[in-house]
Amino acid sequence: MISQFKQIGIVARPQTPRIQETLHTLVEFLHEKKLDIYLDEAALHDGSVCAVDAKRCHILDKGNFGKKCDLVIVLGGDGTFLSVGRIIAPFRVPVIGVNQGHLGFLTQVPRENMTLILNGMLSGKYLPEERILLETTLIREGGTVTASLALNDVVLSRGGAGQMIEFEVFINKEFVYTQRSDGLIVSTPTGSTAYALAAGGPIMQASLRAFTLVPICPQSMTNRPIAVADTCEIEILVTKGGDARTHFDGQSFIDIHTFDRIKIHRYRHPLRVLHPTDYQYYKTLRQKLHWGEQLVETYRQIKKIGTILTKP
Repeated sequence: MISQFKQIGIVARPQTPRIQETLHTLVEFLHEKKLDIYLDEAALHDGSVCAVDAKRCHILDKGNFGKKCDLVIVLGGDGTFLSVGRIIAPFRVPVIGVNQGHLGFLTQVPRENMTLILNGMLSGKYLPEERILLETTLIREGGTVTASLALNDVVLSRGGAGQMIEFEVFINKEFVYTQRSDGLIVSTPTGSTAYALAAGGPIMQASLRAFTLVPICPQSMTNRPIAVADTCEIEILVTKGGDARTHFDGQSFIDIHTFDRIKIHRYRHPLRVLHPTDYQYYKTLRQKLHWGEQLVETYRQIKKIGTILTKP
């Protein structure tokens, strides 16, 4: 096998059952292919890697993977994938997810068949897909406080005091509405099956170039989810913040003050995700959301087999 990728980065979710076994299998597989392996240094500290595997790898902080690697493999669940995706997206390096978690919307390679599937993917047998990200800028008293990326969603939410927050929403500088609620979710298509779905938002096809704005428990029942093109800039002016916070992919947050402005737009670089060749988006939805199977076609196949078996 001739791999189109030569420098492979590996990030493993810490404190995961059987992670050392999975990591050893992957390192041994890549080592046999004579590929350069870069291992996230965090794996050394949490005991996820054995001494033999550590000697076969270049140890590096995953924040530098984008400069050294031409492919990153994530061993974990969707949460690990999100954290790596935000780091890697600026470098346009593709990512493959090996599912060590539960849902696995983003980590499509099953652990059980990992080496077999990766063997084909490294030689070019994969389905590439681009996922858009959100870039958020928090402006306070005319100055920028912070800028953050999110692959799933940016969530403005009330804090521990439990009081509703009030804010105004603008799209491309045009006033949309004033809302009093527990918060607002601005979601990418990737995040449409996460918090936004639980709050009543629509499921968006992963490749769709759009965002949704999904209210969280609004005081007025006429406040409904809105879908907008990903070319739009969304601005939220917090008029009564209390102890509100803005969360990024549910993994980091910043406290919000009254009269803060939150500006959200599409990040200039998408994240390039590689899927196995048998990947089907709607099949994933059926499996993860427990939708019904295709009963009519199944019945036809059973009837056809029955006819063949009863022929003289």
